[in-house]
Amino acid sequence: MMPADHSGELDDLAIEVIRKSAALSAAVHPVTRRGIVELVRKMNSYYSNLIEGHNTHPVDIDRAMQEDFSHDPAKRARQLESKAHIEVQKLIEARIEDAPQTVITSKSFLCWIHKEFYERMPEEYLVVQRADGKAEKVIPGETRALEVEVGRHLPPKSEHLCTFMKRFEEAYDPAKLKGLSQVIAAAASHHRLAWIHPFQDGNGRVTRLMTHAYLKKAKIDGHGLWTVTRGFARHRDEYLASLAGADQPRRGDLDGRGNLTQAGLSGFCKFFLKTAIDQIDFMSVLLDLDGMQKRIQAVVDRQVSFGELKPEAAYLLRDLFLRGQIARGEIPNIVGMPERSARRVVSSLLEKGCLVSGSEKGPVMLGFPASMVGYYFPRLYPEGVEASLD
Repeated sequence: MMPADHSGELDDLAIEVIRKSAALSAAVHPVTRRGIVELVRKMNSYYSNLIEGHNTHPVDIDRAMQEDFSHDPAKRARQLESKAHIEVQKLIEARIEDAPQTVITSKSFLCWIHKEFYERMPEEYLVVQRADGKAEKVIPGETRALEVEVGRHLPPKSEHLCTFMKRFEEAYDPAKLKGLSQVIAAAASHHRLAWIHPFQDGNGRVTRLMTHAYLKKAKIDGHGLWTVTRGFARHRDEYLASLAGADQPRRGDLDGRGNLTQAGLSGFCKFFLKTAIDQIDFMSVLLDLDGMQKRIQAVVDRQVSFGELKPEAAYLLRDLFLRGQIARGEIPNIVGMPERSARRVVSSLLEKGCLVSGSEKGPVMLGFPASMVGYYFPRLYPEGVEASLD
Protein backbone atom coordinates (compact mmCIF):
# COMPACT_ATOMS: atom_id res chain seq x y z
CA MET A 1 0.00 0.00 0.00
CA MET A 2 2.98 2.31 0.60
CA PRO A 3 6.12 2.39 -1.54
CA ALA A 4 9.47 1.22 -0.19
CA ASP A 5 12.20 3.75 -0.88
CA HIS A 6 15.57 2.82 0.52
CA SER A 7 17.28 5.77 -1.16
CA GLY A 8 15.29 8.35 0.80
CA GLU A 9 14.28 10.18 -2.39
CA LEU A 10 10.57 10.05 -1.60
CA ASP A 11 11.14 11.53 1.87
CA ASP A 12 13.22 14.32 0.35
CA LEU A 13 10.50 15.06 -2.21
CA ALA A 14 7.80 15.04 0.49
CA ILE A 15 9.82 17.53 2.55
CA GLU A 16 10.06 19.82 -0.49
CA VAL A 17 6.30 19.66 -1.04
CA ILE A 18 5.61 20.59 2.59
CA ARG A 19 8.18 23.40 2.66
CA LYS A 20 7.28 25.00 -0.66
CA SER A 21 3.52 24.68 -0.19
CA ALA A 22 3.76 26.40 3.21
CA ALA A 23 5.73 29.27 1.67
CA LEU A 24 3.22 29.63 -1.18
CA SER A 25 0.25 29.77 1.21
CA ALA A 26 1.72 32.91 2.79
CA ALA A 27 2.54 34.60 -0.53
CA VAL A 28 -0.57 36.78 -0.87
CA HIS A 29 -3.11 38.59 1.29
CA PRO A 30 -5.90 36.23 2.45
CA VAL A 31 -8.59 38.30 0.67
CA THR A 32 -6.66 38.36 -2.60
CA ARG A 33 -6.01 34.66 -2.13
CA ARG A 34 -9.75 33.93 -2.14
CA GLY A 35 -10.06 35.36 -5.65
CA ILE A 36 -7.06 33.40 -6.88
CA VAL A 37 -8.41 30.19 -5.31
CA GLU A 38 -11.63 30.65 -7.31
CA LEU A 39 -9.51 30.93 -10.43
CA VAL A 40 -7.49 27.83 -9.50
CA ARG A 41 -10.73 25.84 -9.04
CA LYS A 42 -11.76 26.72 -12.59
CA MET A 43 -8.29 25.81 -13.82
CA ASN A 44 -8.47 22.51 -11.94
CA SER A 45 -11.78 21.75 -13.64
CA TYR A 46 -10.34 22.66 -17.05
CA TYR A 47 -7.32 20.36 -16.70
CA SER A 48 -9.19 17.47 -15.06
CA ASN A 49 -11.66 17.42 -17.93
CA LEU A 50 -8.83 17.83 -20.46
CA ILE A 51 -7.30 14.59 -19.14
CA GLU A 52 -10.61 12.92 -20.01
CA GLY A 53 -10.40 14.36 -23.54
CA HIS A 54 -12.98 17.10 -22.91
CA ASN A 55 -11.70 20.56 -23.84
CA THR A 56 -13.84 23.33 -22.36
CA HIS A 57 -12.66 26.88 -22.99
CA PRO A 58 -12.06 28.90 -19.77
CA VAL A 59 -14.44 31.61 -21.00
CA ASP A 60 -17.16 28.96 -21.38
CA ILE A 61 -16.41 27.75 -17.84
CA ASP A 62 -16.84 31.33 -16.58
CA ARG A 63 -20.16 31.55 -18.41
CA ALA A 64 -21.31 28.23 -17.00
CA MET A 65 -20.71 29.50 -13.47
CA GLN A 66 -23.08 32.36 -14.32
CA GLU A 67 -25.69 29.92 -15.71
CA ASP A 68 -24.95 31.13 -19.24
CA PHE A 69 -24.95 27.92 -21.29
CA SER A 70 -24.30 27.41 -24.99
CA HIS A 71 -27.10 26.42 -27.36
CA ASP A 72 -24.72 23.86 -28.85
CA PRO A 73 -25.54 20.56 -27.04
CA ALA A 74 -21.94 19.27 -26.96
CA LYS A 75 -20.52 22.55 -25.67
CA ARG A 76 -23.34 22.84 -23.11
CA ALA A 77 -22.60 19.33 -21.84
CA ARG A 78 -18.93 20.21 -21.34
CA GLN A 79 -19.94 23.40 -19.54
CA LEU A 80 -22.16 21.40 -17.17
CA GLU A 81 -19.30 18.97 -16.56
CA SER A 82 -16.94 21.84 -15.66
CA LYS A 83 -19.53 23.48 -13.42
CA ALA A 84 -20.12 20.15 -11.66
CA HIS A 85 -16.40 19.75 -10.98
CA ILE A 86 -16.09 23.24 -9.47
CA GLU A 87 -19.22 22.89 -7.34
CA VAL A 88 -18.20 19.48 -6.00
CA GLN A 89 -14.70 20.73 -5.21
CA LYS A 90 -16.29 23.54 -3.16
CA LEU A 91 -18.53 21.02 -1.40
CA ILE A 92 -15.50 18.88 -0.54
CA GLU A 93 -13.64 21.87 0.89
CA ALA A 94 -16.65 22.93 2.95
CA ARG A 95 -17.18 19.41 4.29
CA ILE A 96 -13.56 19.11 5.40
CA GLU A 97 -13.86 22.48 7.17
CA ASP A 98 -17.28 21.84 8.75
CA ALA A 99 -16.82 18.14 9.59
CA PRO A 100 -13.09 17.59 10.25
CA GLN A 101 -13.78 14.07 11.49
CA THR A 102 -14.77 13.03 7.94
CA VAL A 103 -12.72 10.07 6.73
CA ILE A 104 -11.91 11.13 3.17
CA THR A 105 -10.68 7.66 2.18
CA SER A 106 -13.90 5.93 3.24
CA LYS A 107 -16.23 4.28 0.74
CA SER A 108 -19.06 6.54 1.91
CA PHE A 109 -17.07 9.71 1.21
CA LEU A 110 -15.93 8.53 -2.21
CA CYS A 111 -19.48 7.50 -3.13
CA TRP A 112 -20.66 10.92 -1.94
CA ILE A 113 -18.19 12.63 -4.30
CA HIS A 114 -19.41 10.45 -7.18
CA LYS A 115 -23.07 11.10 -6.34
CA GLU A 116 -22.68 14.87 -6.10
CA PHE A 117 -20.70 14.96 -9.32
CA TYR A 118 -22.94 12.76 -11.44
CA GLU A 119 -26.17 14.32 -10.19
CA ARG A 120 -24.90 17.52 -11.80
CA MET A 121 -23.81 15.90 -15.07
CA PRO A 122 -25.77 16.17 -18.33
CA GLU A 123 -27.95 13.18 -19.20
CA GLU A 124 -25.75 12.10 -22.10
CA TYR A 125 -22.80 11.62 -19.70
CA LEU A 126 -24.81 9.19 -17.59
CA VAL A 127 -24.69 6.47 -20.24
CA VAL A 128 -21.51 4.52 -21.03
CA GLN A 129 -20.81 1.82 -23.58
CA ARG A 130 -19.74 -1.55 -22.21
CA ALA A 131 -17.07 -3.70 -23.88
CA ASP A 132 -19.81 -5.86 -25.39
CA GLY A 133 -21.39 -2.79 -26.99
CA LYS A 134 -24.35 -2.56 -24.62
CA ALA A 135 -25.24 0.80 -23.04
CA GLU A 136 -25.01 1.01 -19.26
CA LYS A 137 -26.62 3.67 -17.08
CA VAL A 138 -24.32 5.29 -14.51
CA ILE A 139 -26.04 5.49 -11.13
CA PRO A 140 -24.69 8.45 -9.12
CA GLY A 141 -23.02 7.37 -5.89
CA GLU A 142 -23.15 3.61 -6.53
CA THR A 143 -20.15 1.37 -7.05
CA ARG A 144 -20.08 -0.80 -10.15
CA ALA A 145 -21.88 -4.14 -10.25
CA LEU A 146 -20.17 -5.27 -13.46
CA GLU A 147 -16.66 -6.21 -14.50
CA VAL A 148 -14.64 -3.72 -16.53
CA GLU A 149 -11.40 -3.59 -18.45
CA VAL A 150 -9.30 -0.40 -18.51
CA GLY A 151 -6.73 -0.73 -21.26
CA ARG A 152 -4.66 -3.72 -20.19
CA HIS A 153 -5.75 -3.38 -16.57
CA LEU A 154 -8.40 -5.68 -15.09
CA PRO A 155 -9.67 -4.03 -11.89
CA PRO A 156 -10.89 -6.18 -8.97
CA LYS A 157 -14.15 -8.02 -9.49
CA SER A 158 -17.21 -6.11 -8.36
CA GLU A 159 -17.99 -8.68 -5.66
CA HIS A 160 -14.68 -7.83 -3.95
CA LEU A 161 -14.96 -4.04 -4.11
CA CYS A 162 -16.09 -3.63 -0.50
CA THR A 163 -13.04 -5.53 0.75
CA PHE A 164 -10.64 -3.48 -1.36
CA MET A 165 -12.25 -0.18 -0.38
CA LYS A 166 -12.17 -1.08 3.31
CA ARG A 167 -8.45 -1.80 3.01
CA PHE A 168 -8.01 1.46 1.08
CA GLU A 169 -9.68 3.42 3.88
CA GLU A 170 -7.61 1.80 6.61
CA ALA A 171 -4.26 2.17 4.86
CA TYR A 172 -4.60 5.75 3.64
CA ASP A 173 -6.76 7.57 6.22
CA PRO A 174 -4.62 10.72 6.77
CA ALA A 175 -5.74 10.81 10.42
CA LYS A 176 -3.76 7.59 10.98
CA LEU A 177 -0.61 8.90 9.31
CA LYS A 178 1.85 11.60 10.25
CA GLY A 179 4.34 13.91 8.60
CA LEU A 180 6.00 12.65 5.47
CA SER A 181 3.85 9.52 5.42
CA GLN A 182 0.77 11.68 4.78
CA VAL A 183 2.39 13.32 1.76
CA ILE A 184 3.58 10.03 0.28
CA ALA A 185 0.18 8.47 0.98
CA ALA A 186 -1.50 11.28 -1.00
CA ALA A 187 0.48 10.04 -4.00
CA ALA A 188 0.09 6.31 -3.36
CA SER A 189 -3.65 6.55 -2.72
CA HIS A 190 -4.12 8.34 -6.05
CA HIS A 191 -2.89 5.29 -7.90
CA ARG A 192 -4.54 2.70 -5.70
CA LEU A 193 -8.01 4.26 -6.02
CA ALA A 194 -7.62 4.44 -9.80
CA TRP A 195 -6.50 0.79 -9.75
CA ILE A 196 -9.54 -0.34 -7.73
CA HIS A 197 -11.75 1.50 -10.24
CA PRO A 198 -14.80 1.38 -7.96
CA PHE A 199 -17.31 3.10 -10.26
CA GLN A 200 -18.79 2.29 -13.65
CA ASP A 201 -17.60 5.68 -14.91
CA GLY A 202 -15.92 8.81 -13.51
CA ASN A 203 -13.09 7.06 -11.68
CA GLY A 204 -10.45 9.50 -12.92
CA ARG A 205 -12.49 12.51 -11.88
CA VAL A 206 -13.33 11.06 -8.46
CA THR A 207 -9.68 10.09 -7.92
CA ARG A 208 -8.46 13.60 -8.70
CA LEU A 209 -11.13 15.16 -6.47
CA MET A 210 -10.19 12.72 -3.70
CA THR A 211 -6.55 13.76 -4.10
CA HIS A 212 -7.58 17.42 -3.78
CA ALA A 213 -9.40 16.49 -0.56
CA TYR A 214 -6.33 14.57 0.65
CA LEU A 215 -3.95 17.49 0.10
CA LYS A 216 -6.38 19.85 1.84
CA LYS A 217 -6.92 17.46 4.75
CA ALA A 218 -3.14 17.08 5.16
CA LYS A 219 -2.81 20.89 4.96
CA ILE A 220 -0.35 20.78 2.07
CA ASP A 221 -2.57 22.38 -0.60
CA GLY A 222 -1.15 25.88 -0.17
CA HIS A 223 -4.61 27.08 0.88
CA GLY A 224 -5.85 26.12 -2.58
CA LEU A 225 -3.25 28.11 -4.53
CA TRP A 226 -1.91 25.17 -6.56
CA THR A 227 -3.20 22.00 -8.14
CA VAL A 228 -1.31 18.88 -9.17
CA THR A 229 -3.90 18.22 -11.90
CA ARG A 230 -2.43 20.93 -14.12
CA GLY A 231 0.85 19.03 -14.09
CA PHE A 232 -0.88 15.72 -14.85
CA ALA A 233 -2.67 17.24 -17.84
CA ARG A 234 0.42 18.96 -19.22
CA HIS A 235 2.34 15.67 -18.96
CA ARG A 236 -0.65 13.45 -19.72
CA ASP A 237 1.27 10.66 -21.45
CA GLU A 238 3.76 10.38 -18.58
CA TYR A 239 0.91 10.52 -16.05
CA LEU A 240 -0.97 7.67 -17.71
CA ALA A 241 2.24 5.68 -18.23
CA SER A 242 3.15 6.08 -14.54
CA LEU A 243 -0.30 4.91 -13.50
CA ALA A 244 -0.04 1.93 -15.84
CA GLY A 245 3.45 1.13 -14.53
CA ALA A 246 2.11 0.87 -11.00
CA ASP A 247 -0.69 -1.42 -12.24
CA GLN A 248 1.81 -4.16 -13.05
CA PRO A 249 2.17 -7.37 -11.00
CA ARG A 250 5.14 -7.90 -8.71
CA ARG A 251 8.34 -8.49 -10.68
CA GLY A 252 10.03 -10.92 -8.28
CA ASP A 253 11.01 -11.50 -4.68
CA LEU A 254 12.77 -8.14 -4.45
CA ASP A 255 9.73 -6.16 -5.64
CA GLY A 256 7.70 -5.92 -2.46
CA ARG A 257 5.43 -8.48 -0.82
CA GLY A 258 2.02 -7.73 -2.34
CA ASN A 259 0.50 -8.66 -5.68
CA LEU A 260 1.45 -5.37 -7.33
CA THR A 261 4.88 -4.03 -8.16
CA GLN A 262 6.49 -2.05 -5.36
CA ALA A 263 8.90 -0.43 -7.83
CA GLY A 264 6.01 0.72 -10.01
CA LEU A 265 4.22 2.33 -7.07
CA SER A 266 7.44 4.03 -6.00
CA GLY A 267 7.91 5.33 -9.55
CA PHE A 268 4.39 6.75 -9.65
CA CYS A 269 4.82 8.43 -6.24
CA LYS A 270 8.04 10.08 -7.40
CA PHE A 271 6.29 11.33 -10.53
CA PHE A 272 3.38 12.63 -8.42
CA LEU A 273 5.59 14.49 -5.93
CA LYS A 274 7.89 15.94 -8.59
CA THR A 275 4.82 17.15 -10.47
CA ALA A 276 3.47 18.71 -7.26
CA ILE A 277 6.75 20.55 -6.66
CA ASP A 278 6.79 21.78 -10.26
CA GLN A 279 3.26 23.18 -9.89
CA ILE A 280 4.01 24.84 -6.55
CA ASP A 281 7.11 26.44 -8.06
CA PHE A 282 5.06 27.59 -11.07
CA MET A 283 2.47 29.35 -8.89
CA SER A 284 5.18 30.79 -6.62
CA VAL A 285 6.75 32.52 -9.63
CA LEU A 286 3.36 33.85 -10.78
CA LEU A 287 2.56 35.26 -7.34
CA ASP A 288 5.94 36.91 -6.85
CA LEU A 289 5.17 40.48 -5.78
CA ASP A 290 7.46 42.32 -8.22
CA GLY A 291 6.40 40.22 -11.18
CA MET A 292 2.69 40.58 -10.42
CA GLN A 293 2.95 44.36 -10.06
CA LYS A 294 4.71 44.58 -13.44
CA ARG A 295 1.99 42.48 -15.07
CA ILE A 296 -0.76 44.60 -13.50
CA GLN A 297 0.93 47.71 -14.92
CA ALA A 298 1.19 46.03 -18.33
CA VAL A 299 -2.54 45.16 -18.26
CA VAL A 300 -3.48 48.76 -17.48
CA ASP A 301 -1.06 50.18 -20.08
CA ARG A 302 -2.67 47.99 -22.71
CA GLN A 303 -6.18 49.09 -21.75
CA VAL A 304 -5.05 52.73 -21.68
CA SER A 305 -3.75 52.37 -25.25
CA PHE A 306 -7.26 51.28 -26.26
CA GLY A 307 -8.79 54.23 -24.44
CA GLU A 308 -10.65 51.90 -22.06
CA LEU A 309 -8.91 52.74 -18.75
CA LYS A 310 -7.17 55.66 -17.10
CA PRO A 311 -3.47 55.20 -16.19
CA GLU A 312 -4.32 55.78 -12.52
CA ALA A 313 -6.18 52.45 -12.42
CA ALA A 314 -2.81 50.73 -11.99
CA TYR A 315 -2.33 52.35 -8.56
CA LEU A 316 -5.61 50.90 -7.32
CA LEU A 317 -5.05 47.41 -8.73
CA ARG A 318 -1.52 47.19 -7.30
CA ASP A 319 -2.73 48.34 -3.87
CA LEU A 320 -5.54 45.80 -3.94
CA PHE A 321 -3.17 42.92 -4.68
CA LEU A 322 -1.17 43.91 -1.59
CA ARG A 323 -4.02 44.84 0.77
CA GLY A 324 -6.82 42.50 -0.29
CA GLN A 325 -9.66 45.00 -0.19
CA ILE A 326 -10.06 48.78 -0.04
CA ALA A 327 -12.95 50.96 1.13
CA ARG A 328 -14.34 53.11 -1.66
CA GLY A 329 -13.73 56.29 0.34
CA GLU A 330 -9.96 55.68 0.12
CA ILE A 331 -9.84 55.32 -3.63
CA PRO A 332 -9.63 59.04 -4.62
CA ASN A 333 -6.47 59.39 -2.49
CA ILE A 334 -4.94 56.21 -3.94
CA VAL A 335 -5.48 57.18 -7.57
CA GLY A 336 -4.86 60.90 -6.96
CA MET A 337 -8.11 61.97 -8.60
CA PRO A 338 -11.24 63.90 -7.59
CA GLU A 339 -14.03 61.72 -6.21
CA ARG A 340 -16.15 61.81 -9.37
CA SER A 341 -13.22 60.88 -11.60
CA ALA A 342 -12.20 58.11 -9.19
CA ARG A 343 -15.74 56.71 -9.33
CA ARG A 344 -15.48 56.50 -13.12
CA VAL A 345 -12.23 54.55 -12.80
CA VAL A 346 -13.90 52.15 -10.36
CA SER A 347 -16.92 51.75 -12.64
CA SER A 348 -14.69 50.90 -15.61
CA LEU A 349 -12.80 48.29 -13.59
CA LEU A 350 -15.99 46.77 -12.18
CA GLU A 351 -17.48 46.54 -15.67
CA LYS A 352 -14.43 44.64 -16.92
CA GLY A 353 -14.45 42.32 -13.89
CA CYS A 354 -11.03 43.60 -12.76
CA LEU A 355 -12.71 44.66 -9.53
CA VAL A 356 -15.46 42.88 -7.59
CA SER A 357 -17.57 44.07 -4.68
CA GLY A 358 -20.25 42.59 -2.49
CA SER A 359 -22.47 45.67 -2.73
CA GLU A 360 -22.82 48.98 -4.53
CA LYS A 361 -21.02 50.90 -1.79
CA GLY A 362 -18.99 48.10 -0.24
CA PRO A 363 -15.20 47.69 -0.37
CA VAL A 364 -13.65 46.53 -3.62
CA MET A 365 -11.39 43.53 -4.25
CA LEU A 366 -9.39 42.24 -7.19
CA GLY A 367 -11.29 40.26 -9.78
CA PHE A 368 -9.73 37.72 -12.12
CA PRO A 369 -11.96 37.51 -15.23
CA ALA A 370 -11.05 34.96 -17.88
CA SER A 371 -10.19 37.77 -20.31
CA MET A 372 -7.37 38.94 -18.01
CA VAL A 373 -6.03 35.57 -16.89
CA GLY A 374 -3.44 35.34 -19.67
CA TYR A 375 -1.97 38.70 -18.61
CA TYR A 376 -2.04 38.25 -14.84
CA PHE A 377 -1.07 34.56 -14.90
CA PRO A 378 0.79 33.72 -18.11
CA ARG A 379 0.98 29.99 -18.97
CA LEU A 380 -1.78 29.10 -16.52
CA TYR A 381 -3.60 27.64 -19.53
CA PRO A 382 -2.03 26.17 -22.70
CA GLU A 383 -0.65 28.72 -25.16
CA GLY A 384 -3.40 28.32 -27.77
CA VAL A 385 -6.15 28.66 -25.18
CA GLU A 386 -4.45 31.61 -23.50
CA ALA A 387 -4.16 33.48 -26.79
CA SER A 388 -7.93 33.22 -27.32
CA LEU A 389 -8.93 34.50 -23.87
CA ASP A 390 -8.80 38.18 -24.70
